[in-house]
Amino acid sequence: MADRPRPRTPVRFVAVALLAGLVSACSPFDDLMVQIFGRSMRDQRSFDPYENTLLPPEGSVPFSAGNFSAGPNQVSLGQPDPSAEMPPFFTMAEVAGEAPVVMEMVNPVEADAASLAEGERLYNRFCAPCHGVDGVGASAVLAPVHPVLPVYNLSSAVTAARPDGYIYGVIRVGRALMPAYGHQIPHYDRWHIVNYVRQLQAQAGNPAPGE
Repeated sequence: MADRPRPRTPVRFVAVALLAGLVSACSPFDDLMVQIFGRSMRDQRSFDPYENTLLPPEGSVPFSAGNFSAGPNQVSLGQPDPSAEMPPFFTMAEVAGEAPVVMEMVNPVEADAASLAEGERLYNRFCAPCHGVDGVGASAVLAPVHPVLPVYNLSSAVTAARPDGYIYGVIRVGRALMPAYGHQIPHYDRWHIVNYVRQLQAQAGNPAPGE
């Protein structure tokens, strides 16, 4: 009986098997992609914290829109507090122009030990990466990474001379290169940060007027 011819392995099957072997070995496959495309999955563009901050989508309702807690040191239950007055709407241009709506705002939170402790916690989380733990922008961790990016000195005499409402307004809507943090930091928490910034200014020898 004549021998039957052996079935030939399809070329496509061999190619698929070879590709599967390369994929299963990540490093060799990665090296091959570097040779073909000039780049690798191991070398990717990444963002530093706060480097590419984005505002909420248009039409969304940020947390700061009225979801007040019942008080400066209480947990929000998700409903607006009828006793708390929401500061009127203002824009970044009005903050930069020192409009009365911002400059005449009154800080409703007493700068007691609880407020300063909460303000320090929030400041170190949101503000210190750019402004430094002592409020001096030159000492911030961002300074050596982005040396051409000017970071404002919050402990300076110039900032100390501004009213509480101005600092609150900058936190809420931002100014210049600083993005808005109103969608991340609720109403009372902004005032805690204001109180703590005042403490940093006093420690730097620049107390606010009247203190």
